[in-house]
Amino acid sequence: MIFIQLTNYTDYALRTLLYVGSLSPDDRAQVKDIAGAYQLSLNHLQKIVYDLGKQGLLNTTRGKNGGVSLAVKPEDINIGELVRSLEDFGIVECFTNKDNCLISCSCKLKSVLFQAKSAFIAVLDQYTLAHLLENKNELYMLFKEGQTK
Repeated sequence: MIFIQLTNYTDYALRTLLYVGSLSPDDRAQVKDIAGAYQLSLNHLQKIVYDLGKQGLLNTTRGKNGGVSLAVKPEDINIGELVRSLEDFGIVECFTNKDNCLISCSCKLKSVLFQAKSAFIAVLDQYTLAHLLENKNELYMLFKEGQTK
């Protein structure tokens, strides 16, 4: 069975946005708290937060009262666009390097995999972060529980 799998980087980026999006608009999250809630490497998560900040999705503030907050409204963060910006969808080598495959010029598999990838992204394009935060109060409570464990 062929399936598309997101990288851990994209998974953690989505989780970070869920965490930050579950906060009230005036609150900021500490990266160490997000890492603790998900049991992730702080160093790895800092890179993700930095990247999300560069993309304009998170505000990052250093210092005593610093932290991260959403830079845009959840309804303006399209999940499909985000995943496309973080993932390399070269599912098979011929998507990126046609010269390395003997059958590339007449292979039908490439078009089938391209259709599958397109369908996967088309579903993600239907959702925004706001859709994923419809139960944000419940998520917030779960994140707080995760920090105390």
